[in-house]
Amino acid sequence: MYDQPRPHQAHPAMTFEQMLERVRYEGAYPTRERAEEAVRTVLAALGRQLVGDERVDLAQALPVEAALALTAQIPATERLTGWSFIKDMAARAGTSPAVARWDTGAVLAVVTRLTGPDLLTRILHQLPTGYALLFGQAELRQPQPTV
Repeated sequence: MYDQPRPHQAHPAMTFEQMLERVRYEGAYPTRERAEEAVRTVLAALGRQLVGDERVDLAQALPVEAALALTAQIPATERLTGWSFIKDMAARAGTSPAVARWDTGAVLAVVTRLTGPDLLTRILHQLPTGYALLFGQAELRQPQPTV
């Protein structure tokens, strides 16, 4: 039997250097090094929350260096809400929750552009409440069933 050809994997829409420049602009960081620190911290934290196909597909959408920061993390057994995600990231990075939230917004604004709407929707469906706002999206409440 013959091997079926695999679909060509698309290359990320931007290089890591371009990603850092976009994050630097979004976060108004003074240096590229500060932007890179934010990228690595936020993607490592996100890597602890994502599993399955969404994790793989997000890694494929990112530049290689960013994908490595995401996938180097072992997924956590505890699912964190958006606010808990920010507090956990702040504690691990030794910063305030305000700085962690700022970094998250700057990085995930760029990640959102790289993922496209379909993958972003899948990612948000996998994560607990509170993440849509971190990705710059509206957090729509699900209707509660009436009893």
